[in-house]
Amino acid sequence: MASVDSTTALGRVGLMARLRATLSALLDRNDGPGGDDSKVRRDAVTAFAIRLMSAALLYLSQIVLARWMGDFEYGIYVFVWTWVLVLGGLSNLGMSTVMIRRLPEYRERGKDDLARGLLRYGRVMILAASTATALLGLAGLWFFGHRLSSYYILPAYLALICVPMVTLTDVQDGIGRGRGWMLEGLMPPYVLRPLLILIAMTAAHELGWPMAATTAAGAAIVATWATAMVQTVLLQRRIRDDLPKGNTARPPDLWLKTSLPLLAITGGELLLQNTDVLIVAHYLTPSDAGIYFAAAKTMALVMFVHYAVGSAVANRLSALNARGDTGALKAAIRDAVRWTFWPSLAAAIAILALGYPLLMLFGPQFTAGYPVMFILVLGFLGRAATGPSEFILNMLGQQKACAAVIVSMALLNIMLNIVLVPRLGIMGAAIAGATALVTGALLNTVVARRRLGLRIAIWNHLRTPAEPTG
Repeated sequence: MASVDSTTALGRVGLMARLRATLSALLDRNDGPGGDDSKVRRDAVTAFAIRLMSAALLYLSQIVLARWMGDFEYGIYVFVWTWVLVLGGLSNLGMSTVMIRRLPEYRERGKDDLARGLLRYGRVMILAASTATALLGLAGLWFFGHRLSSYYILPAYLALICVPMVTLTDVQDGIGRGRGWMLEGLMPPYVLRPLLILIAMTAAHELGWPMAATTAAGAAIVATWATAMVQTVLLQRRIRDDLPKGNTARPPDLWLKTSLPLLAITGGELLLQNTDVLIVAHYLTPSDAGIYFAAAKTMALVMFVHYAVGSAVANRLSALNARGDTGALKAAIRDAVRWTFWPSLAAAIAILALGYPLLMLFGPQFTAGYPVMFILVLGFLGRAATGPSEFILNMLGQQKACAAVIVSMALLNIMLNIVLVPRLGIMGAAIAGATALVTGALLNTVVARRRLGLRIAIWNHLRTPAEPTG
């Protein structure tokens, strides 16, 4: 992004500043007793700023990697890193969302022994699960690697080493969001990790090492392990200050009951986000995968608003639900929908306007993905129109229904990709993804209305903004 002219860059900065100011102003409303809403306000702005910083840093790093590596090697790296994200997400067994939901609930009800047990045993469990997943992946490559194209093998072996630390980071991200420790929870995975990858690749470039997928995978190993260690140290300091010493309880049946539906949600979400890249790489070429990935991730910058708002309000929704404060809960949900949709719409317009020059930063060949962005934006805005609906349903005890929706979206996405990609190429992948996202958003509105009596879609709040949700 450094090559974009200063006027355009300043325009983007100004737009993002206005979006952040708008979010902060909206969050300033409805301050309740005890300053709870004030903390939500700070958390939302902090999460928004971190995700904005992350989006810029990730985008810059992807541009640098694509420029140095070329579309073919970059496509190989995209393919193996996508598998790391999928396996790492599945290995956390839904524990990241369990942390977000259960930690505020346990603290609200004074069950510190359960909170201590969740923090201790939850991380041990996912480290064991993720290590087993990585070992199974290595064994699978050893026995069945001959079925893959040879250029994928070594990068895949290296990338699998990242799986345990990616999983641990995800779960500790959940701990941070569950307790409102946004800096400790979000900064390491969203800012430190991509920054370290960029620094490692820059060092390799200056040393004259080959700018290949194997080098990028090695940089990812350094970055993921260092990030996990830093995050662990930071969080342990906060935990010591937050939780007094005492007994530790371990209720595995409760965690299992909660985490299995959330595992389905996590797995479905990962497949929804990454299936298109994997299927494009399977049916087409690494170059096609790299071009599609660049276009899709450029348009997906819209989603940082969705995740920032969801990260900020999730622990608040869980606490209000445990407290039984229905009025405040409905008001928080209503505002979360607005905070998600309107900034997302503004961001989508800006990104589409700048899409072609942004893709040019990756290299001239990457502009072939520009039409893809106009299809994908329909899906992202469709999802934004229902606010952070997955966070809302999960925090209010509807994780099973949410899991059913997410899994249905993922299966629809897979089927449409398999049908459309061989026929329409990367445009087929975009159509599949957008269709799945809009379908899931509509299903979430149905679940929220029938199960919770909530109307979460933005069109329910256009005429009477002050009217309570429900």
